[in-house]
Amino acid sequence: MPWDEAGVPALTRDTGVKPLPEQATAYPPEGAAVSQYAWRGAWVVVARGAFDMDSITPLADALDAAVRKHPKVILDASGITFADSTLLNLLILTHQAGTLRVVAPAPQLQRLCEITGVDGLLQTRDSVDDAAAS
Repeated sequence: MPWDEAGVPALTRDTGVKPLPEQATAYPPEGAAVSQYAWRGAWVVVARGAFDMDSITPLADALDAAVRKHPKVILDASGITFADSTLLNLLILTHQAGTLRVVAPAPQLQRLCEITGVDGLLQTRDSVDDAAAS
């Protein structure tokens, strides 16, 4: 074995063995759910669960339709348990397309926004009522 491979764990080396489909995802993503309703002149989209490239489509469709039809869109992000750059990109695109308020982002999402500087771009509020009023 060459010296530069000696310290590399077997999991990171390309062994040429392809994982079986059931091994490809060791931890299945949490279910993601989206619901919507009108509130005080705004359209509220409620997101619950984990959002990544495999689960983002329902939320992306809901936000896209909402921003096209309503002058103010509120995303209740309090129930988001996991978010990655896919959700971050969706929030930026929605913000660029119309008026978006993000309500009570869960700590993981808040931290992601802080690390990337997106917290300075998005308008966050503590409650749906606050977001609808502003």
